[in-house]
Amino acid sequence: MSSYKEPSFQERAALANKAKLDAVNRLRAKPKLDEATLAARRAAAEAREQAQAKARAEKLAARELEKAAKLERAQMSAEPSVPTKTEEERKLERDAKYAARKGRKGKK
Repeated sequence: MSSYKEPSFQERAALANKAKLDAVNRLRAKPKLDEATLAARRAAAEAREQAQAKARAEKLAARELEKAAKLERAQMSAEPSVPTKTEEERKLERDAKYAARKGRKGKK
């Protein structure tokens, strides 16, 4: 039995060139699409694009609606149930707290 012989560069180049020519010939032999098929494909692609655009618009509208609802919920929960204290009331509380602390320190 004879040993395996590596193909030379020329043989590999010839095989690659033949494969390229075969691929080109297969493409040339392929029948052309008629105008009706192309028109149907274009119409289907346009319909698909319109459906996708409509779906995107609906999704965006739903997202905006959800944002508005979330903002409304946040505003409802942020409304204080207890009236806020005035600056003067806060000052009086702070002074009372400081006086209490000073009183505790003095008792030691």
